[in-house]
Amino acid sequence: MNFDASLWLIFILIGLATTLPRASFIVLGSRVALPLVLQRALRYAPAAALAAIVAPDVLVAGGQVEILNPKLAAAGVAVATASLWRNPWLPFIAGMGALHAVRYLSGS
Repeated sequence: MNFDASLWLIFILIGLATTLPRASFIVLGSRVALPLVLQRALRYAPAAALAAIVAPDVLVAGGQVEILNPKLAAAGVAVATASLWRNPWLPFIAGMGALHAVRYLSGS
């Protein structure tokens, strides 16, 4: 098998490996039920994925984990704002305002 054919075979296998698990939920539908423990655990998957994306950006500054940094302060303000009010835009506004204020006050 030449290089081009192996590359296409790899692309097709990767495509199937990512599509089949997702499509299985649609194709099987209600014929197969997930165990209740797994259903409960999957409820937290979106929040866990979001935390996995956001946490490194908030905690890492300058390539090192830094507990006291402007991003962490802004995230705290955004979380507090989101928990107090149900306005979807207010946490963004408060968080960005806090980020700019802390950066301005610290001179960075």
